[in-house]
Amino acid sequence: MAPTSRTPEPPRDSPESYVGLDADGAERLARTRGWTVVRALPPGSIVTMEYLSGRINFEVDDGTVTRCWVG
Repeated sequence: MAPTSRTPEPPRDSPESYVGLDADGAERLARTRGWTVVRALPPGSIVTMEYLSGRINFEVDDGTVTRCWVG
């Protein structure tokens, strides 16, 4: 029998639903929806490209989420 994956599935969520929200409210909402890691980044940040299941990323400009992606 093949081993099963121990990586949990990320929440089924629409990243676009966070765009336009204030950063603090978006983080609270993401955590209630099951995201274990919430990362807020300023525009143009240099980030690593590894995929991390359970992480949602927010690009935050002037306190507002302007872009969102998972991993």
